[in-house]
Amino acid sequence: MSGPTPVDGPVDQAPDVVCLGESMVTFLPSRPGRLADVPSFTRAIGGAESNVACALAAAGHRVRWVGRVGRDGFGDHLVSTLGGHGVDVTAVGRDPHRPTGVYFRTDQDRATDAHEVVYYRAGSAASAMSSATVPYASVGDARILHLTGITAALSADCLALMRELTAPRPGRPLVSFDVNHRAGLWRDGAAAEVLLGLARDADVVFVGADEAERLWGTADPAAIRSLLREPAVLVVKRGGADAVAFERRAGEAAPRTGPAPDTVTHAPAPRVALVSPVGAGDAFAAGFLSATLRGLGTVARLRHGHLAAAAVLIVPGDFAAPPRRGHADRLVALDAAAWGTLHLGPGWTGDDQEVRTP
Repeated sequence: MSGPTPVDGPVDQAPDVVCLGESMVTFLPSRPGRLADVPSFTRAIGGAESNVACALAAAGHRVRWVGRVGRDGFGDHLVSTLGGHGVDVTAVGRDPHRPTGVYFRTDQDRATDAHEVVYYRAGSAASAMSSATVPYASVGDARILHLTGITAALSADCLALMRELTAPRPGRPLVSFDVNHRAGLWRDGAAAEVLLGLARDADVVFVGADEAERLWGTADPAAIRSLLREPAVLVVKRGGADAVAFERRAGEAAPRTGPAPDTVTHAPAPRVALVSPVGAGDAFAAGFLSATLRGLGTVARLRHGHLAAAAVLIVPGDFAAPPRRGHADRLVALDAAAWGTLHLGPGWTGDDQEVRTP
């Protein structure tokens, strides 16, 4: 297998994955429409990194979430909920002076003009994360450290922490970085340069072709790879079409010029009865990382990413439990023709559920 060395197999009780970032209490609309017209909301939790943590814990991995929340009721709810999903929350900081962030959103696709999201996170407890409030020992013992570009936008201290965590150092965990560009969080036009720099220091990078076009002016996977030569693995997601993985061949260094000596793998996405796209990118990362922890090949890692995303696409919230491992493994093992006929709808994630084909 090219790319990073598989990290499967118990060595000690250190976490398989640490996910660091902000998690917030989220309010989901009771019906479609503008926020001005929605009469009530359902409380849940949301946050890219905590979504990944919950999905990996549901897949049977040891996962720790590291972040900061207020010493308030919303913080209590968030920590209790994450713990209930099997995530280790012992390293979560509680801030007595800053609140837990919250946000409200509509259920439309983020890519549409109808989508609305209103954050109440300015000055949140998470924005105070720094090397002083997040000890390296809380993240450095993992096999994989998963980060996203969202954290870098929260404050200058958060950006400094991200640069510290992605900087090369002896014994550093495998660093997974999801670009996760949220335009509304960036006020100074620095997103393109900052996110490119962080991605270049990571080992595994996830980026959507659409966000790469907004940031760097190209949606072409090969052109994105030319910008991001350094990561051992680059995954470019193209919505409901496919995902492309670029993996540097074993023993090869990242070239300064010219094409990277990569193995390039394409994996089409199955058709899905879409309910809401929110959280699908986080689920894809979790599925891919879970398969990486298991030492699976590239096609299998990409397909597990697609299946984990499909589990979220058929529910209204940001998170859904991934498909049962045995069920997912059987689907991943399908030949290309059979994989291409998959049509995943409500209830498909259980072993006893039928997967429709044309």
